[in-house]
Amino acid sequence: MSFERLLMYSSLLDAVFSDSFVSPMRTVYVVSDSQLEELKRKQHQEELDNIEISRKRLEENYQARVKVLEEREVELKEELKALAPANKNKEKLPLI
Repeated sequence: MSFERLLMYSSLLDAVFSDSFVSPMRTVYVVSDSQLEELKRKQHQEELDNIEISRKRLEENYQARVKVLEEREVELKEELKALAPANKNKEKLPLI
């Protein structure tokens, strides 16, 4: 074998072994089908609970915003009523 090939193979082998020994190993969990189904059920239930909480919060925020808008609408209508007689009494200025 030539020196270049020997160097290439040794560096590839070194890379494989050094990476596998130095890098952290992944932990593998083995669970039964029933445990897996239970985990999936819990995850789905948590997601459903989160959706329901989010929906409730969104509806509460929506209702609060509607209330603010309705109050502002009433205020503006009252102000317009108060301004309406003043506008009728004013003479129209000629447009230049």
